[in-house]
Amino acid sequence: MSILTDIKNIIANFYLKLELKDFVKEKKPNKFNFNKIETVGILFDATSPEDLELVKKYVGFLKEHRKKVKVMGFFNTKEIPSLTYSKLEYDFFSSKELNWFGKPTPAFIKNFMEEEFDLLIDLNIADHFSLKYISALSKASFKVGRFSEKDTEIYDLMIESDNTQTLKYFMKQIDIYIAMLNKNETN
Repeated sequence: MSILTDIKNIIANFYLKLELKDFVKEKKPNKFNFNKIETVGILFDATSPEDLELVKKYVGFLKEHRKKVKVMGFFNTKEIPSLTYSKLEYDFFSSKELNWFGKPTPAFIKNFMEEEFDLLIDLNIADHFSLKYISALSKASFKVGRFSEKDTEIYDLMIESDNTQTLKYFMKQIDIYIAMLNKNETN
């Protein structure tokens, strides 16, 4: 990373922490039951066509379980490629739609953050600040994301995964932990 990128990240994370202090998340008991959730939000890096297809299959799986799903994909490029997707379930933004610090600017992202999902799954394994920002300020009841010591105030469930792991591996880990939580809640 360049020194300028490092400085931008430090400043961006500093301002995010300030916004989190003002952000009031209604604290509910950390009980989780997959069968009882109705709405799911998913955040992911859509730059890779393989990852996009993987998320589309996962959305299909969730819909089979009668979950209403909304997906926010980030393209780490200047432009969003032409895609075939459902405009009702998917929204995409590109690096061109970020301010200097990496904060996303489109209005539809603010709408996504205001949505009170029962479950938010952050599939941000590349640690893009824009996706972390959305997760941090989301009004979702239960948030799942990648483990990072500095992000413990953002997620309700954090899963260990380094940058060498694939999205498919990370999604399998999420399913395993959600199943474990679900089993513990039903006992």
